Amino acid sequence: MLPAHPFNDLAGWVEQVAVLPLLYRFGLMQWSELSFGWTLVAIYGVTQMLLAYAVCVPLERAMPIERWDSRRVVLVDVFYTFLARVGVLPVMTFVLFYAAQVRLDGFLADHGYVPPMLETIFPPLFGHPVITFALYALILDFADYWRHRLSHRFRVWYALHAVHHAQRQMTFWSDDRNHVLDEMIGFLWFMAVGLLIGIPPLQFPLLVLILRFVESFSHANIRLSFGRIGERLLVSPRFHRAHHGILAAGERSINYGAVFPFWDMLFGTADFSKDFAPTGDPEAPEAMASGGWVAQQWSGLVHLVRSI
Repeated sequence: MLPAHPFNDLAGWVEQVAVLPLLYRFGLMQWSELSFGWTLVAIYGVTQMLLAYAVCVPLERAMPIERWDSRRVVLVDVFYTFLARVGVLPVMTFVLFYAAQVRLDGFLADHGYVPPMLETIFPPLFGHPVITFALYALILDFADYWRHRLSHRFRVWYALHAVHHAQRQMTFWSDDRNHVLDEMIGFLWFMAVGLLIGIPPLQFPLLVLILRFVESFSHANIRLSFGRIGERLLVSPRFHRAHHGILAAGERSINYGAVFPFWDMLFGTADFSKDFAPTGDPEAPEAMASGGWVAQQWSGLVHLVRSI
């Protein structure tokens, strides 16, 4: 496990002061064994949100791509972000991943198999947790490239993913603007990969949050490019905005990478020529673009049924 002593200390204090008393008050002490992990994941999420806000807000104000008279629809994206980074979703990510890994490891051990670990596939990784952690991130990003690309390939899946693309006022808050069912697919996708390579349960949500920080920045309303070389090393706001740009008739989507553009370059979906185009999906229902959270979720379901 990577060292995270300040976070561990804070999580331990919050657990003792708030989480355990609440579990005791509502008769849920059977979950106390996981309470530290829940608390730590929530603290990771708060830290990630504060960091994204501190970095992106000054840049969005200093060099915006677009300016809007009203930012009401952006407030809905703020709720999406809170739900995904601090609310129910990250806690469930930890709990479900932990439970799945315990069951998988127990099943394999009972049948005489060694539980999967990246270090057993590449023994030189033993004793090098930082390198292993970086490889986890690279593998998850590769998996996310294909999840994202397939979500555009299948009409039924894109009916849900359209909630993300319907936003016409894209900011760093927009990264988590997803339909709940699309989020569940993404989580199950990540969980399967995480189990396959043996990511420790407390590192799994941390990895997801770190990757999503970069994704938040790439969605930001910032007129920023990383330059000819930098654009090919890390997904920038310019590179990712081309993915969200409104498509012309017959045009196919590009730039699916979430963190590293290398996958787009490798599989022929990279386009570094496009500048800062308007965002949105003209075919998406208006409720999906400008409605509240409930309206967007319901519109996604209706869109899904119609696509079938």
